[in-house]
Amino acid sequence: MKFTLSWLKEHLETDATLDEICTRLTQIGLEVEHVDDKAAFKPFVIARVVSAEKHPQADRLKVLMVDTGSGAPVQVVCGAPNARAGLIGAFAAPGTYVPGIDVTLAVGNIRGVESRGMMCSEKEMQISDNHDGIIDLPDDAPVGQSYAAYAHLDDPVIEINLTPNRPDCTSIHGIARDLAASGLGTLKTRAAPSFAVECDTPVKLTLDLDDPKLCPGFSLRLVRGVRNGPSPRWMQQRLIAIGLRPINALVDITNYMTFDQGRPMHVFDAAKVRGNLTVRRAREGETVLALDQREYRLGPSNVVIADEDGIESIGGIMGGEHSGCDENTVDVLIESALWDPMNIAKSGRSLGIITDARYRFERGVDPEYMVPGLERTTELVLELCGGTAARAEIVGYEGYDPKVVDFPYSEVKRLTGLEVSTEESNAILVRLGFKVSGSGERVSVSVPSWRPDVDGKADLVEEVMRIHGVDNIKPAPLESHAAVNGRILTTLQIRTRAAKRALASRGMLEAVTWSFIPEDQARLFGGGSPGLKLANPIAAEMSDMRPSLLPGLLTAAQRNADKGYGDVAIFEVSGTYENDRPDGQRRVAGGIRRGTASLAGGGRMWSNAVKGGGKPVDVFDAKADALAVIEACGLPMGNIQIEQGGPEWYHPGRSGTIKMGPKVVLGYFGEFHPLTLEALDVSGALCGFEVYLDAMSEPKKKATRTKPALELSPFQAVKRDFAFVVDKTVEAGAIIKAATGADRKLVTGVTVFDVFEGASVGEGKKSVAIEVQIQPVERTLTDEDFEALTQKIVASVAKFTGGVLRG
Repeated sequence: MKFTLSWLKEHLETDATLDEICTRLTQIGLEVEHVDDKAAFKPFVIARVVSAEKHPQADRLKVLMVDTGSGAPVQVVCGAPNARAGLIGAFAAPGTYVPGIDVTLAVGNIRGVESRGMMCSEKEMQISDNHDGIIDLPDDAPVGQSYAAYAHLDDPVIEINLTPNRPDCTSIHGIARDLAASGLGTLKTRAAPSFAVECDTPVKLTLDLDDPKLCPGFSLRLVRGVRNGPSPRWMQQRLIAIGLRPINALVDITNYMTFDQGRPMHVFDAAKVRGNLTVRRAREGETVLALDQREYRLGPSNVVIADEDGIESIGGIMGGEHSGCDENTVDVLIESALWDPMNIAKSGRSLGIITDARYRFERGVDPEYMVPGLERTTELVLELCGGTAARAEIVGYEGYDPKVVDFPYSEVKRLTGLEVSTEESNAILVRLGFKVSGSGERVSVSVPSWRPDVDGKADLVEEVMRIHGVDNIKPAPLESHAAVNGRILTTLQIRTRAAKRALASRGMLEAVTWSFIPEDQARLFGGGSPGLKLANPIAAEMSDMRPSLLPGLLTAAQRNADKGYGDVAIFEVSGTYENDRPDGQRRVAGGIRRGTASLAGGGRMWSNAVKGGGKPVDVFDAKADALAVIEACGLPMGNIQIEQGGPEWYHPGRSGTIKMGPKVVLGYFGEFHPLTLEALDVSGALCGFEVYLDAMSEPKKKATRTKPALELSPFQAVKRDFAFVVDKTVEAGAIIKAATGADRKLVTGVTVFDVFEGASVGEGKKSVAIEVQIQPVERTLTDEDFEALTQKIVASVAKFTGGVLRG
């Protein structure tokens, strides 16, 4: 929201400086984002052309001698057709930045003649688009004085960052009201518009809607005999200062009202409107050419204003080109209406239209200002364009029924810690436009029509707090307790942080992807149900809540690859959605690796090859990442089971399922199915995983937080190797589990170090070599002990896998 200082002071009687106003705005919650003090215009001075001679080398150029009021005349080469002796204009010396052409001037040499500055046009000064000649000022313009001060271009522009819940401050009047309530001046009240009306508005209006909320009120007035030329200079300057382009008086008045009073208006050329107007839903397939010269295809979800020939305006968003006002407009229909904020937001988003009117209507405008806004706009039209006004046609509006909030003053202390007296709280609310009734510690507060964001007592506390001053809240330390505080984070929060740290330590980068994905991607990963479709997606391709983190990560990796970064390892710990119930949201840690981005190192470098890196990633990289997450979350790894295969988006022979026991699925890992990658338009060596953090059981509560004493065996650990011949279908994990279970007291670790297949081990067989770590606890083991343990291990493997020792 932008406005100039002088514009603000039309609504606020104050002697405060620019810095004081900006500081106070931020203090009351209207954060100042930028201030343009117009310092760029300070170097421009008013100068008189003493002489104008023809350039010796160019027919269209003139050599001017310019009196800048600060010494001897300055020589300037100029090509403006109106350059002449005696002309008074705006001069820029070398070193001056000219905003209209984005150039910093220097001493130049034009066709052999030195030029020490520039006489400026209105376009170069960003006053208008006129660059047919240099600025021509009246004869009494003070030579040597600041041109910015003379032309009122030194008016600072303030830009504030509005939060969506403050529609009242989308107007300069509303901002002034807040500043006045904070004690920085007095709010000015303008006299009610007064003008004569001569007849009824001949164009009648009908609200043909199945839901009255779509248009709660509509007012219309005809003004005959207007002259629609350029708007006055003061209005143009204000509109240009806030980034708007002046068009003509009628259009500029509506834009002025939008920012001055927060009341979007619209004007129709009455000669182009056929018959009466109807507010209705658009019919499927109807089109309208809007004022932005684009044609929009509409449907029943869009509310329009139509005449007998068709649509003339998209209600509350943008007018139609057909009935727009131009220099030939003589009779004008002025519209001031109310629209449903939700419908405006949905329509604007679906059509891709962003306008100042939509910005205000989707947040909520003051319903009580609908008719006064029409009156004020009519007054401006009569003042600037002339004409005669007809009586207003008002339809649908039933008045404002104020919300009443029961407000105990003690809530201010309870919610903010501020000691604000009852009298001050009451005064603040009254200055903000609230009506307080009752006495004592509990009162009833009526909410003004311009504050749709205020619903309950907490909102009133916020109003008191921000006007009293957030900076008055004194910092205070948390109370200390005699005992050690209990755990603050939940188990899921702790595991989320642990998972992120574990994956980051494995060389992966955290990514944040959209929770919304296209429907075809959702179906590809087990989603796409109607319950997970968004009613109001921010884009057509973001229609469904994601059932998996993998689509977003895979497409993000591909985007990196397309830009030349093919070795990518990224992860995300976030939510996925199985259904639209609360228990359907899962907490998942997912990640993917692409190219050669393995833990050993990515890229074709000798140093990586030495470490075993530089190879394409595969299923085992994904498995290691998934198990690292589970271990970081504190689960006992001895109880983890891995089964071959996973969901259909994984490669059936290069994927696995991680379980805790026979039923609890902790996650999946593997390389991706070629058809999945093809559907996502993704290529390259890729593997990934997903671990369900919310599927992990709560850790058992311990009697004490004290860690048990560290017990280390004084005896030397021993390692023994075994090679078993088993069927090809037997998983290595089954052999590890069987060997570990042979004697859980002595066997402290089992790892696979070789797998061999060949004719020497038999058809359909393979050899799996394992290393068993044996840790004596009570005494040094004898040869007989080792022999007995060996027999146990061989027997256990044979029992559970059918394996035999390789000869």
